[in-house]
Amino acid sequence: MRKFLISVAIAALSAFISCNGSQNLKTEIENCIYDAPATVGVAVIGPDGDTTLVNNDICYPLMSVFKLHEALAVAATLDKRGETFDRPVDIDSADINPGTWSPMVKIYGVRDTVLTVDMLLSHLLLQSDNNASNILFDKIVSVAATDSIVKSIADDRTFTLRYTERQMQRDHDLSYDNCSSPLACASLIGKVFGDSLVSTAKQNRIAQLLTGCESAPGRIAAAAKDIPGVKLAHRTGSGYTNDAGCIVAVNDVACIELPDGRRLSLAILVKDYAGNQDDADALIARIARKIINYYL
Repeated sequence: MRKFLISVAIAALSAFISCNGSQNLKTEIENCIYDAPATVGVAVIGPDGDTTLVNNDICYPLMSVFKLHEALAVAATLDKRGETFDRPVDIDSADINPGTWSPMVKIYGVRDTVLTVDMLLSHLLLQSDNNASNILFDKIVSVAATDSIVKSIADDRTFTLRYTERQMQRDHDLSYDNCSSPLACASLIGKVFGDSLVSTAKQNRIAQLLTGCESAPGRIAAAAKDIPGVKLAHRTGSGYTNDAGCIVAVNDVACIELPDGRRLSLAILVKDYAGNQDDADALIARIARKIINYYL
């Protein structure tokens, strides 16, 4: 009986320390965003599964963060078909929009060509290429199917995917309908590095590409780059400027490996930022640095 009571006491003390620690981190984040000219949502899943949430009960526009969901849906679809990422994709010149964010246009131009799924995923996840996204939605898996597939493998399903980059470019207001809670994002990228979602080879390739993400270096990447031993994998999202002069979304979602090998995942989603892009990026970097330092 005494051993049982001691065990209960130890468990209660551990829970108190965990809860108190999480509250301390939450307070630090809240202090960081209290005067931000935007709605800021943050979710952190710590190495021991402890969760810190700030403004998580809001649906934030994902923008290009949804390319993580798309990559997983592409992988799951090809798994079902028994195909690899080496599958060729025929691309017509009409499939290419030179007026959208698309580094691949500088390489291939606007012409008929054939690229593998792997090449398209590389442009999608490394450089956030909108043409790569549209082509994969057109040729491999639809947005509606992506929403369904990812919800079938996700722990947190508080997200909705409805529109492609092409559709959002035509009507910027549609950006608000591709949305998610921060926790759903943090949970999903964490699962890429912790659970089996699709075939091993495909999941490893997606993880590798997330580790090489080149977009938005002023956000979480800026917070992590000067800390020895920290490894970052992330997916970013950047929105249009709406009629009120606000940036619809400035996002970064990451899985971070600490110097001792522990991992944490986080999502920082900024909605309707009434300021410039550099300041919004710097806000995310400050929040991310608080989070990383907390777990070091």
